[in-house]
Amino acid sequence: QVRLVESGGGLVQPGGSLRLSCAASGFTLAIGWFRQAPGKEHEGVSCISSSDDSTWYSASVKGRFTISRDNAKNTVYLSMNNVNPEDTAVYYCTPFCPWRKPIDFDSWGQGTQVTVSS
Repeated sequence: QVRLVESGGGLVQPGGSLRLSCAASGFTLAIGWFRQAPGKEHEGVSCISSSDDSTWYSASVKGRFTISRDNAKNTVYLSMNNVNPEDTAVYYCTPFCPWRKPIDFDSWGQGTQVTVSS
């Protein structure tokens, strides 16, 4: 089973930028990013395929976030630009795209906290 470790979160001002990392212990067909804001359900925000590097973004982050991968480092990045307070959440990466999340999936990692505040 592939282990994924998120990092890179922190406090950022509105309009600022941040880059999250997801380090994988092995190969996965895809890497997805989810986030969970306080009191809300997990929300899928982005995904990248390992086969063709195709990407997907939710409407709430499209045009502001960019997902990319470094195969040599087995790491996927989520570059967040022009962030706003609604981006405040714990961010998690998964070995599947949001539309492939098992209905009973509960094996979230430790995540990385992103707080957007002035």
